[in-house]
Amino acid sequence: MKLHHLKALAESFKTHQYIVRARRVEDTVIELAPSKVLSYFFDMTRGHSMVYTAPSQRPAQGYNAPFDALLHAEVSSARIVDAFVVNDDRILRLILAPKSDYKQRRIALQFEFTGKNTNAILLDESETVIEALRHIDARSSFRIVRPGTRLKPLPPRTPSTIYHPPSADESLAEILVSNYQKRSTEKLTQSKHTKRTAIEKQIVKFDKLLAELPDPEALRLEAELHQNTANILLANLHRIRPYDTRLNTVDFEGNPISISLPQHIPVNRMAEYYFSRARRARSRAKNVHIEAENLRSKKRFYINILHAIEHASNLQELELLVPRRGKSQRKKEKLHTGELFWIEDYKVMVGRNARENQALLKIARSNDVWMHTRQIPGSHVIIRTDKQNLPDSVLEAAAKLCVDFSLRQPGDYDVDYTRRKFVKIQEGSRVEYDKYRTIRVRKEGAEVGEQ
Repeated sequence: MKLHHLKALAESFKTHQYIVRARRVEDTVIELAPSKVLSYFFDMTRGHSMVYTAPSQRPAQGYNAPFDALLHAEVSSARIVDAFVVNDDRILRLILAPKSDYKQRRIALQFEFTGKNTNAILLDESETVIEALRHIDARSSFRIVRPGTRLKPLPPRTPSTIYHPPSADESLAEILVSNYQKRSTEKLTQSKHTKRTAIEKQIVKFDKLLAELPDPEALRLEAELHQNTANILLANLHRIRPYDTRLNTVDFEGNPISISLPQHIPVNRMAEYYFSRARRARSRAKNVHIEAENLRSKKRFYINILHAIEHASNLQELELLVPRRGKSQRKKEKLHTGELFWIEDYKVMVGRNARENQALLKIARSNDVWMHTRQIPGSHVIIRTDKQNLPDSVLEAAAKLCVDFSLRQPGDYDVDYTRRKFVKIQEGSRVEYDKYRTIRVRKEGAEVGEQ
């Protein structure tokens, strides 16, 4: 953040009377709203610190650290007494009068855009730290930032590092909006890369599982071998002693054969052991194509997500597609069938193939909302409602997920939705439904070929 921008920002704060809202909205981003229609966001990321303006946003998660509690108690609704840049350095200090203090006490909220010392610090009138976004101890810096410690000043900047503003006038509002656009673009690119990598790992996993599937003909030959071994053992049970490890005999064509005898199995159960292996091999040979299609359908599901990630236009869309919250929530609530998502704290379950669609229909509650793309095979979506009426924003976001997970081709699609109790299962995951409504969803992006 440039020095003259901070000076202009200090002047802007002095034109307002109060801090209407103060809170942390991301791990290193603090929102200060000096009015109901204006919010300044202080991104205190080391090496990438900046101030930007944007519409007020809900916090990414609940922040309950002591620093957050003090932002709410001391800064929210505080009166703005003064605002200035400290020692001609990139340090913005707001002098505030907390709303609930009867002694006219003053506190300072200080934002330091100073490289490795980047921080947001609450100070009392004696320059003692009340709280800070980052605590810094003596092992990390000569300048300790901990509650109860008097804050040392930073060394003065040398003349060669002082920024001299250009002669042309610059609009602070335009600069802060530009900062927001730049930050959004960078975070979108970074988030796309992170989420794309995670989904590509899933696709590679399914490729590996498909490659490891056994050949049906080899399984059939294996079944015949185990069946023949079991029959030979039945014919030679009288020759097998409890401590034998191999049976050397001849097969039914008179050819010599040596059979490995399973350990820890009674002699009279050895034939059944090989009969069981033969049955499993025959069953696997018969169903391996079903297993392969199941894996391919799951792979297609993640390819659709990958395509949607590439064409996502904002961070909110990306967070819906690959939510950060998912991993921690799965530890608490394991979904054995389908994928688990959250939209505004509503639980959303998505089937990745026909088998999972059918399973989700069975576990859905009668008042849950069911969604599906009209007349197009694809993912079923179940929204857990707990008998509540869903906000339109949740329905619209879930409908977009339904389209993104079912299709890759761009276009306009209809998504029907109704209560689960109005959905009747016909065959497999085919259904009939009534009392439904429809949401029109536009899918952006260029077509991609089959993979």
